[in-house]
Amino acid sequence: MEHLTKESFKKKVFDFEKNKEWKFEGELPCIIDFYADWCGPCKMVAPVLEELSKEYEGKINIYKINTEQEGELSAAFGIRSIPSVLFCPKEAQPQMAVGALPKDSFKKAIEEVLLKEN
Repeated sequence: MEHLTKESFKKKVFDFEKNKEWKFEGELPCIIDFYADWCGPCKMVAPVLEELSKEYEGKINIYKINTEQEGELSAAFGIRSIPSVLFCPKEAQPQMAVGALPKDSFKKAIEEVLLKEN
């Protein structure tokens, strides 16, 4: 799992300053966890994402964005509550989920949103 800054986000996910329309920049579909260190539900999601990053290694990337440090990214995606999780398939529009999802919900979204063949 990798923590993203605004600059690394623009290279690996979406350059929101250059493109108005969604254009995914990454090699693999990804999950982005918008979190904060003080957030209890975020702490519950972290180990689940850690497990999933191992299970799906080489198939998807999992990134984390600290909303306290990366306010501009949070604002760009309208993050109002955390945890917020953005699922970014390679060819389709991203989908946002809010709240601490259980592992089976993450797996379902990975299979149906990120890894589903068009």
